[in-house]
Amino acid sequence: MPTTKPERMPATIWALPPLLVLGLLFLYPLALVVQESLAPGAYSDVFASVAFRDALVTTVWLAVAATVGCLVLGFVLALIVAFVPFPGGRAVTKFIDVFLSFPSFLVTLALLFLYGTVGMANGVWTDLTGAPDGTGPFQFLTTPWGVLLAEITYFTPFVMRPLLAAFSQLETAQLEVASSLGARPLRIVRQVILPEALPALAAGGSLVLVMCLNEFGIVLFTGAKGVTTLPMLVYSKAILESDYSAACVVAVVNVAISVGLYTLYRGVSRRVGA
Repeated sequence: MPTTKPERMPATIWALPPLLVLGLLFLYPLALVVQESLAPGAYSDVFASVAFRDALVTTVWLAVAATVGCLVLGFVLALIVAFVPFPGGRAVTKFIDVFLSFPSFLVTLALLFLYGTVGMANGVWTDLTGAPDGTGPFQFLTTPWGVLLAEITYFTPFVMRPLLAAFSQLETAQLEVASSLGARPLRIVRQVILPEALPALAAGGSLVLVMCLNEFGIVLFTGAKGVTTLPMLVYSKAILESDYSAACVVAVVNVAISVGLYTLYRGVSRRVGA
């Protein structure tokens, strides 16, 4: 007797559960935020406020500056880890993988213990000079520069990880040939290593830029005075002022900027071959 093959379920049936979960956990709350932001006059009131414009400028310049710092520092550190043999190099590589799982506030808390107003550095200063507590020279963590330092410290490994993966694929024969032809280390880095690292730099830099735009914990834990970013403004409007319409407007703007940067990242990645 001819055997009949069991009927296969349509592919659309298998797509329904993940779509349902995505809709309930992400799309529906996002739709509620967008709906709340459409309250009469909400956008015009927020866009006209000085607080929003200041938060937008602060968010953009902090994110761009932190990304540039992470790219430069991450590239230099990745070069050292990948191409300069030293004891414990493999342990450093493993630590970078572990560091990626750390919460951002943990790094900020460590910086506060070191360079905070009553941190270790100021404690050593007061012990040596006899100055009153809290009057040491290290007071920068409560300024925008402290936020910038904390973001560069936390996000640099996110640039190093793709760079180390790219460097591991680089054939050492290219470096040996360039060195045998008399090329100096800086020229080898510029003409051999850097072109191979561009896709990884584009991927890591774009990721860091988007994450810096949405960073909340670092700004909150540094306690930086006068540093208000878009996520901090959302928190302030929603929790402290109970102005949910304004908070939703700021959130929608933040999401729009992040999605736009992600779209730009995908375009750059395709151009550089990432």
